[in-house]
Amino acid sequence: MTSTVAEYETIAELNKLTSVAVIGMGYVGLPTALGLHAGGVGVIGIDLSQNRLDAIRSGEVDLIESDHRRLEKAVHQEDFQLTADSARMAEADAVLVCVPTGLDEYLMPDLGPLESACAELIAHARAGQTLILTSTSYVGTAQRLLVKPLAAKGFKVGRDIFVASSPERIDPGNVTHTQAETPRVLGGTTPACTAMAQRVINVLTPAVHCVSSPETAEMTKLYENTFRAVNIALANEFAEISDGFSIDPIEVIDAAASKPYGFMAFHPGPGVGGHCIPCDPHYLLWQLRATQSNAPLVTQAMHAIAERPKQVVERVQNTLSKDGKGLAGARVVVVGVTYKPGVQDVRSSSALDIIDLLAAKGAKVGYYDPLVPNVRVTGGSLDSVVEPDGGDWDIALIHTVQPGHGYDWLGQVGTIVDATYRFDPALFGN
Repeated sequence: MTSTVAEYETIAELNKLTSVAVIGMGYVGLPTALGLHAGGVGVIGIDLSQNRLDAIRSGEVDLIESDHRRLEKAVHQEDFQLTADSARMAEADAVLVCVPTGLDEYLMPDLGPLESACAELIAHARAGQTLILTSTSYVGTAQRLLVKPLAAKGFKVGRDIFVASSPERIDPGNVTHTQAETPRVLGGTTPACTAMAQRVINVLTPAVHCVSSPETAEMTKLYENTFRAVNIALANEFAEISDGFSIDPIEVIDAAASKPYGFMAFHPGPGVGGHCIPCDPHYLLWQLRATQSNAPLVTQAMHAIAERPKQVVERVQNTLSKDGKGLAGARVVVVGVTYKPGVQDVRSSSALDIIDLLAAKGAKVGYYDPLVPNVRVTGGSLDSVVEPDGGDWDIALIHTVQPGHGYDWLGQVGTIVDATYRFDPALFGN
């Protein structure tokens, strides 16, 4: 769909973009707020957690280096404000909803934070504002949580107030594909809504792909991450198949990737984490169940992803068995617990499930991660080994390798299982 901003210049004149409120200052909201501020827009960052706001003010947050530099400048400027007062969103020309959308223990969508944020937004909305939903959710979220409640309050969406969906595309720790360099999908409730929302999103990135509706934008985000989930499940399955033939799966993937068309490389690993791949497809499956529809391929892929930590533990157990040892009583160190390298994020990390599963089988489990001093597992709080000694462990399971840190000590561990399939033994002298 071709951009139509020029057709609505008069609307833009009625609503100058001078300030934007960002609801939720987490892994998505904070970089978004910093991107808007760097683009010359005043920011009101809203988060209910005072601890989170204090951490942002002190700079003790997980960001890429360029965003850390932005934050150092922004926190001292009057047009970058942090608050727990949700009523402040009424002061802004536009409001972006950036709260997390996770799952509960039954893999059902946890919509509480999103519903609460949208309810607050409706309560404080005023004429002339542009409201943009960036949190990943089910198809029809913007319609149910924003458009209908606004209409019930007497707003004419597309004339009095403007609503759109533009799902985030922030990859924490990724310095190659930054927010400014990554195109955004945007769908407004009306063409005027699309035009008004594009003025905001264009501050973050010059590349905006407009679609016909918020529902199309919402489905696009679900498709993006479901695509990744299905292909990661396939890569993990091929890794197991390759192992059965004593073939290196990475060599197979690299060879397949030499084909210049029809193939995209996905790599096996210990599991997935964060709030995208392990969560987003379940929003689609949940919605399909309500209409008694099926998505068997997606269902099977998500089941395979959920089973991956068990397969990794079985691999550890089988490796020990080949050495004539059992898992019960074995000293196992998990190397890295974040869900990806270079971040402090342990949300939905497969490492936590792996630690629990190893402990349940009687292993004496520790972990080493220079970015994460402690984690919560089923048995309580577990602290990272500060100065690891390879001789203290019977086996090391490589889960996440943090760049810029030394792993020479692994050369002293008797047995190593590389769940990433890509750890270079030369780095630790074996």
